[in-house]
Amino acid sequence: MNMEEPLWVWVVTILAFFAVYTAEFIYAKRHPHVVQFREAAKWVVVYIAAAILFGIGIWTIKGQDAGIEFFAGWITEYSLSVDNLFVFVIILSAFAVPAIYQQEVLQVGIIGALVLRFLFIIVGAAAIAKFSWVFFIFGAFLLYTAYKLASKHGTESDPSQNKVLKLAEKYLPVTPKYHEGAFRVTIDGKKYFTPLFIVMIAIFTTDILFALDSIPAIFGLTDDPYIVFTANAFALMGLRQLYFMLDGLLDRLIYLSYGLSVILGFIGVKLILHAAHENGFKSAPEISTPVSLAVIVGVLAITVYASLRQTKLHPELAHKPGQKAAGTAIADIKRDHPGVEEA
Repeated sequence: MNMEEPLWVWVVTILAFFAVYTAEFIYAKRHPHVVQFREAAKWVVVYIAAAILFGIGIWTIKGQDAGIEFFAGWITEYSLSVDNLFVFVIILSAFAVPAIYQQEVLQVGIIGALVLRFLFIIVGAAAIAKFSWVFFIFGAFLLYTAYKLASKHGTESDPSQNKVLKLAEKYLPVTPKYHEGAFRVTIDGKKYFTPLFIVMIAIFTTDILFALDSIPAIFGLTDDPYIVFTANAFALMGLRQLYFMLDGLLDRLIYLSYGLSVILGFIGVKLILHAAHENGFKSAPEISTPVSLAVIVGVLAITVYASLRQTKLHPELAHKPGQKAAGTAIADIKRDHPGVEEA
């Protein structure tokens, strides 16, 4: 396992990302508003430019191979993050989260995703360093994930049916009204959680599932923990703004799940071939990172083009994430806690 970076580099990197994510959260908390396209696009460009400059820096300092690994990992994780946005859309719609509070919820969810991925990176790196056969497990898991994505036909389940949420709604006192973005309020001397707290539970359970997919995927492109972490951090950075920028476009990416299933399947095969090569099967072919990068970019380009063209020709094909589920969770809260006021 490549651990070239000294401790101070890790500390500075983590503190820098922590500062950016904290500033984003504080801003979202103190300035609740409906984010417009212009504002969102400006920050998305800034964060993408920062990732590209960082990648160039990696390329210059650590060499061409490391640079290509970073860009391949970043693009893959960014693509998975866009798929993550679909689920966020469903959750925010199902719980009827007011638009002015959505950016705060998204930022908390993004921070949670980064923390979970960092923990999974530590565990994954340690496992790979000690047991090269772990790549077999990662590869098989990605193939299974690819199958699930393709077989779902791009649809997502109703978050209101999440078992964790059902338990929370059953045993926690919840008011059906959003109280100016608060997570907990006092009504007639009794403390209640607001639906925003339940939304955060849904977001965090989603973060766990996506971390399970994303970490094996990027370890299939590089075994450098520093590149794995920074690629993930940059992929999540600006995701809140991307959500608002792609507000209407998300509905039109009807083939995204198919494209991601191809990418994850490809990386899964790459991992299994690498594991076979590392465990005595020297004749097993290995797929280079430049080839991986070309496949990832090519599949994404075809997926986006095909999605936009098809929905332009047939607008009725554009799906509305969460549309059918909208309001069902709030209705459940009202039913389970009938004595709580709404005003």
